[in-house]
Amino acid sequence: MSTGIVTMFCAAGSREEAARLAGALVERRLAACVQALPIDSWYRWEGKVEQAAEVLLLIKTTRARASEVEACLVALHGYDVPEIIVLPVEDGLGGYLDWVSASVG
Repeated sequence: MSTGIVTMFCAAGSREEAARLAGALVERRLAACVQALPIDSWYRWEGKVEQAAEVLLLIKTTRARASEVEACLVALHGYDVPEIIVLPVEDGLGGYLDWVSASVG
């Protein structure tokens, strides 16, 4: 069953950047809710293994708005190639899913 709701992941380089991105998404009604979690990341970039403290954004939105969320993140993000991943929400509390849909409508 498809709910039409997705959770998008995006790692930000700092708490300040995460707050700026989250605020822009909610203010523009592109996301119903954005949660920010501190994380440690290890990755390969330009041939070297890197480690960084980042902030992971969990963005609740609809499949219909996902491309607009992506465009907003790309435009405002400080990274050359930001992590933007979209995962479908298969099921959840009906009232919450309805709220997400209404919030980004």
